[in-house]
Amino acid sequence: MNAVLEEWCRRVEAEHAGPLGAAMAYSLRTTGKRFRPALLLAAYRELGGTGDAMELATAVEVIHTYSLVHDDLPCMDDDDLRRGRPTPHTVYGVAVATDAGFRLVELSARVLRAGADRLGLPVAARRRIARELYRAAGASGMIGGQVLDLEAEGRAISLGELVTIHRAKTGALISASAVIGAMAAGATGPQVEAIREYGFDVGLAFQIVDDVLDATASSADLGKTAGKDAAQRKATYTALLGVEAARREAQRQSASAVDRLRGLGLDSTLLAGLARLVVDRAS
Repeated sequence: MNAVLEEWCRRVEAEHAGPLGAAMAYSLRTTGKRFRPALLLAAYRELGGTGDAMELATAVEVIHTYSLVHDDLPCMDDDDLRRGRPTPHTVYGVAVATDAGFRLVELSARVLRAGADRLGLPVAARRRIARELYRAAGASGMIGGQVLDLEAEGRAISLGELVTIHRAKTGALISASAVIGAMAAGATGPQVEAIREYGFDVGLAFQIVDDVLDATASSADLGKTAGKDAAQRKATYTALLGVEAARREAQRQSASAVDRLRGLGLDSTLLAGLARLVVDRAS
């Protein structure tokens, strides 16, 4: 994946001279878990895909990177560290970083098309995949969840409300990643919907572990500023349930995700392993 990202970095640097192209490339060149692309590739393989889906997976990483650039802006979480490096707005300024984030959305569409071309996907499949990705990234998914998250700061909310926030903010793109892999492989409707629910369970587990790590790990371990959730009075699973109960809930969501695969009759070592990895990670 890093090689594919580097190729697109060189393109944007050539197309956008000066700070804008530099900021876009800087954002894409950060190291990361690449969890969402890994989900896409695993679902693609486990549901029968045989082609090279790496560029399709890269499109998801580009969208995820855009969300991180904007999430770190002063008007949002106001963070100066991400993946162990200064955030784009601290290097290039808020205006350039904001523009770079928006341009990454446009870039993701180009990468998505290139990935679909590489796989030779039919038009109908391309439309379903694009709709899935941008719905997950938009007002009914990631952006809408971020709005709900900001509105919940400093006030008491129920567990149900917290689940709603994070099914959108974190779960939507994670679920869409697995769904896109399944769609690209030509999965049936019931298979796609089972994978979608698997992805939502994994997404909640991922967010819960993020909340636990923010409360218990160091900035050096995380590669981003630890303790920000409490400082900003964010609604989190640790604030609502406590650390140990939050850990148990993450394990429950991971187990639920694996059960959904069994219900599908899919003995997927890759997808089950990713569901378990979410709760075992230390960063």
